[in-house]
Amino acid sequence: MDFIICFKPNQIHLKAIRNFVEQYVRIPNEDWGIIASQFKKRELPKSYNILEEGKICKSLYFLESGLLRYFIFKDGNEVTKFFTIAPYCFTSQASFNSGKPSKETIQTIEKSVIWETSYTQNEELLKLDSWNSFARKITQEVQFFTEEILEDLQSETAEHRYRKLLNTQPELLQRIPLKYLASFYGVAPQSLSRIRKKLT
Repeated sequence: MDFIICFKPNQIHLKAIRNFVEQYVRIPNEDWGIIASQFKKRELPKSYNILEEGKICKSLYFLESGLLRYFIFKDGNEVTKFFTIAPYCFTSQASFNSGKPSKETIQTIEKSVIWETSYTQNEELLKLDSWNSFARKITQEVQFFTEEILEDLQSETAEHRYRKLLNTQPELLQRIPLKYLASFYGVAPQSLSRIRKKLT
């Protein structure tokens, strides 16, 4: 049986978060002491649902290591919307901000290490200018990525999208199961397998 392991945060363990956040804004040491106290570390097994469709997302997360996928159910089938690659922040944005049930499930593809803070704790952190600035920048970036994915989905073929991933992040093709990639590209696994053979 796989177990979820939780740790109390400390400055050493939280170095990965600080390094990530400071790619966007500088964090004064006094602010960092407050930020660090609001996160809890969790080690999760493969295929673990961090959030399930229909439940309210009450946390903001940082993915220190591992790989995640977002998916919805359509006509009884899982449809992969996108992936989150470490290191990065993630949440179900609509559910987290509105307090309404999520329309998506967030699941680990491989063993993952995440850091978690609650909605209430995040609201307190947003009173810090440094964290508020980071939150705005990361939200804008996520919106840009989402729009880019939607634009590719509407205008590009599955082969073109697969080729793009092959050229930019080829290591992911070894980490993401074929069935999840096929769902993401909107084709059957057999079709994606043919595309893969054609391009490799």
